[in-house]
Amino acid sequence: MDEASRPKVGVGVMILKDGKALISQRMASHGKGEFQFVGGHLEHLESFEECARRETFEETGLEIANIRFQYLANTTHFALKHYVHVALTADWHSGEPQHLEPEKNGPWQWYALEDLPEPLLLFSQLHVRSMREGVSYFDDVA
Repeated sequence: MDEASRPKVGVGVMILKDGKALISQRMASHGKGEFQFVGGHLEHLESFEECARRETFEETGLEIANIRFQYLANTTHFALKHYVHVALTADWHSGEPQHLEPEKNGPWQWYALEDLPEPLLLFSQLHVRSMREGVSYFDDVA
């Protein structure tokens, strides 16, 4: 199997502050135009928490705390890409959201959990479903 066809590991993090979640609209790659939580690829020898902190800071300039597991998903929804997605939930710790990667996403905004923008990216949809239904494992999501 060549490197391009190997599954990739994505880490997503829903950041909560005062009952609201931080969301941005995707501008590139799969899911363009859909709304998402912070996330990116796990780097070599990086822990899930380190990845969540790094991606959050790189994308938003925020510091997060109380990072916790939310769900695990195996998906081919974005075929030809295959992802194993580790979803985490965290609390805002400090900073104001900055628009640091404009080529990848729109400005970051806080949304009430009961009034999230649509369409949500698949991983963000699963995150909300996981929180509401208590589901922590999604296998073979196409």
